[in-house]
Formats: sequence, structure tokens, C-alpha cells
Amino acid sequence: MTVHFIGAGPGAADLLTVRAVELLRSSPVCLYAGTYLDPEVLAHCAPDAELIDTQGLDLDQIIEFCERAHIRGKDVARLCSGDPSIYSALTEQKRRLDALGIAWDVTPGVPAYAAAAAILGAELTVPEQVQSVVLTRTRARSTLMPESESLANFARTRATLVLHLAITRIRGLAEELVTDYGSDCPVAVVYRATQPGQQVLRGALADIADRVEAAGLRQAAVILVGGAVAESVDCAQSHLYDPTRNRSHLTGWNGEMR
Repeated sequence: MTVHFIGAGPGAADLLTVRAVELLRSSPVCLYAGTYLDPEVLAHCAPDAELIDTQGLDLDQIIEFCERAHIRGKDVARLCSGDPSIYSALTEQKRRLDALGIAWDVTPGVPAYAAAAAILGAELTVPEQVQSVVLTRTRARSTLMPESESLANFARTRATLVLHLAITRIRGLAEELVTDYGSDCPVAVVYRATQPGQQVLRGALADIADRVEAAGLRQAAVILVGGAVAESVDCAQSHLYDPTRNRSHLTGWNGEMR
């Protein structure tokens, strides 16, 4: 028996990986977070699979379901929104499974920020403008943030900033970022990326809070900040594709176009 941590992607059922779909079909038990999941994802499960919505459960209760399945010798598909590598409680869950002697593995998924960037048609790293992406969140009533990871510290890099779990604090965040990014810095908010009800709001740090509050967005939104998310971006040409670059040393290159 194995607990399969599966990246459910941003929501759309057709954005799961082939491996994820195969594991869903073959697992008799599926634990999923209903808050952030398009119900169509569950259509990949076997018709007789036991489906358990974890949005109202604590970690002890979730692990208890895994332990019960372990006793019965039944694989568990543990669906995580986006990709399990960020904000999935993977570390906490696998530690407890290890203590119980329960096997587990991880299948990656399309992260929410990547889906949001695709919807925007944005490359988050633009030649000679920005080459780093910061994925972070803020703290309200949630887990403590390390002191070294303050928003002000990240803002000073002027990297493309992706904020998760922060939509209810967008006014304060925008005010905090203005000092380093400027009030006219482009901001995009993508709500329920790839799911029914998807919304995209564009603006600048000066007005994005007004737009979000007017739309009534309270959860399941990704905030992207920086020049790379502008609707039109003028940039330098990357070295990789520069026509003046000497490519004669590359394998198979004979100086002619193929």
C-alpha cells in the first residue's frame, strides 16, 4: 500500500499529468481538498473509489484515513492543489507516514503560478529586466513567516513576485511594495486559474486593491507583481537565441540551417 501525493494542478481536469490520472484510476481511496479543486478532477477516480474531502479535517484526521487504508491494503491518492512542492503540508504528512511505516511517493503537478502565467501569456523572466521569480506568501492568521523572509526583503530584489494565500490582504501588500516597485508597477491577479469562474484582473500597485475588492475576491487567487506581467513587454534579445552567437561548437552544427 502506498500514499500517492499527487499534484492536482490549478484545477482543470485536463491539466493533470498522465501519471496522476493513472494513479487516480488505480487508487481505491482519494483524499482531496475540495476548496481549490474542480470537481471534474475527481472524474478520473474509479467509480467505486472512496472520496474524502479534507477541507474540514485536521492533519491527525487526514493521517487517520491513510492509516485505515494502510490496514486494508488500499492505495491512497492524496490530491494536493497545484504542485506538492509548495504549500502542500507534504513535509508534515510524510513525516507522520514514515513514523507509521506507511510508504509514500510524490507526483508533481502544474503549479498555480505557472497556470496563472500561461493565462496571462507572460514569461516571468524577461531578458535584462528580471531573471528571478520569488514565490512567497504573507501572514495574517496563518503559520509564522521566518524573519528573514519579510516582504520588504524580497521587494528590494525587484524580482517578479508571486504571492499565494494573500488576496485578502492585497491593499496592505500593495502599499508595502510601492516603495521598491513604484505605484505604476504592473500587477495581475488570477482567480481560480483554469477553473469555471476564472477571473483575471490587471492593474498597477496604485489601483489593484480597488479592483480586487470591487470583484469581491476572497480566496483561490494568485497575485503576480512586476514588469514581466505587463500586457505588453519590450525587452532585449536573450543570448540563447541571438543570431550573432557562435554556435559552431554545438553538436551536429555544420554552419547551415537544417
